[in-house]
Amino acid sequence: MSVSPARLAQIAARFAELEARLASGTLEGAEFVAASRDYAELEPVARAAEDVRSMRGELESLAALDDPDMRELAEEEAARLKAELPEAEHRLAIAMLPRDTADSRPAMLEIRAGTGGDEAALFAADLLRMYERFAAEQGWRVEIVSANANEIGGFKEVVANVAGQGVFARLKYESGVHRVQRVPATESGGRIHTSAATVAVLPEPDEVDVQIDPGDLKIDIYRASGAGGQHVNTTDSAVRLTHLPTGLVVIQQDQRSQHKNRDKAMQVLRTRLYDLRRAEAHGAEAEARRAMVGSGDRSERIRTYNFPQGRVTDHRINLTLHRLPEILEGTGLGELVDALIAEDQAKRLAAMSE
Repeated sequence: MSVSPARLAQIAARFAELEARLASGTLEGAEFVAASRDYAELEPVARAAEDVRSMRGELESLAALDDPDMRELAEEEAARLKAELPEAEHRLAIAMLPRDTADSRPAMLEIRAGTGGDEAALFAADLLRMYERFAAEQGWRVEIVSANANEIGGFKEVVANVAGQGVFARLKYESGVHRVQRVPATESGGRIHTSAATVAVLPEPDEVDVQIDPGDLKIDIYRASGAGGQHVNTTDSAVRLTHLPTGLVVIQQDQRSQHKNRDKAMQVLRTRLYDLRRAEAHGAEAEARRAMVGSGDRSERIRTYNFPQGRVTDHRINLTLHRLPEILEGTGLGELVDALIAEDQAKRLAAMSE
């Protein structure tokens, strides 16, 4: 996809305008935030566009050179630029692809044990550790919002907030059913068991993005139950929020304080409402993406972690890596994420060229 000189000039002019506005010191509040966001989104496009424009300009200058003494050197330089220009144009085309407006947002990571009982719950805990370590590598911050643990160190369900630069852009491809094949520690016969856990990655909105009318909420306060320390069943601290227009229900009981549980529940509810509205806005495409999460059944999966063979297979792009330990440690997950991003970009570029 070749970009016209006029379009390159337009990108450069818009970027220069944003730079001047931000440098003027006249922007304040929401206007400054909006201009800063626009600048950050346009910067990679402007840099890539400048590279292309510069290389094209050099080629034109070399073609116009009529000095016989410089001809051989000019031809060598022109050959180098012609070889490098397609890659620069490809980088620009990738940078110009329409952005998901949620890509720069933090995310709510939800992991739930599916088919497989205790082994599925242990696998859910493995996935949480994988994402925590991957997040640490990226310089992101992970905060557990709520967790429903079992007695052997697994999770029936765990919800975490992941904050940092470009969180949703890189984690969104993790939504779906993850399947594990391994011999459980409790299996005396050495048989391989297949279990599953579902992962949902939802972009987290700002409060201004999702306004919740207090009249649309039913709030129930009750005593916490399950693992949680001495305060369990001694104080009415657990909170259940029901959003009446949509029927969404959020339960939060991890904190000792009723106030903190209510704040956490509101955070989760706001995120789920934002995801619901995104799905409605994006229509069938977003619904298909949401449907990837599935029911948690073993037969539905986006990725398989096979312990006996030490491999991980992502079924969406038919990629198998024999690096299971590194991937579960988080250090190898980036290779899978990068491959998924590249495949998505290639499909969108192909669609734009049709």
